Amino acid sequence: QVQLVESGGGLVQAGGSLRLSCAASGRIFSNYVAGWFRQAPGKEREFVAAISWSGGSMEVVDSVKGRFTISRDNAKNTVYLQMNSLKPEDTAIYYCAADGYLRRTTLVRSAGPYAYWGQGTQVTVSS
Repeated sequence: QVQLVESGGGLVQAGGSLRLSCAASGRIFSNYVAGWFRQAPGKEREFVAAISWSGGSMEVVDSVKGRFTISRDNAKNTVYLQMNSLKPEDTAIYYCAADGYLRRTTLVRSAGPYAYWGQGTQVTVSS
């Protein structure tokens, strides 16, 4: 089992920045791909970013490319999502997730393979 706890959400004006953190406990988190997803009111959960278990590979969805950066510190069992130049359309609940497959060699954008999820943290961007 992996337990995930997100933090860092809040209310920010458009153009501002936030850094989300996801602290993991349980199984050796450094062996698993980690991802961030978000869900806006009335919309389906969507992929935001993923990072390989080693931290050497990263992907972000096109809508946040150049603004959001995913990173991880395996020594601290923590994954981060740095969000800059925030827009009102970034408003959502952001979820951290961990892959269920040991040392997967590819990054996954669909939610299905992620076996562990945090409770979510609200990000609200005002215009």
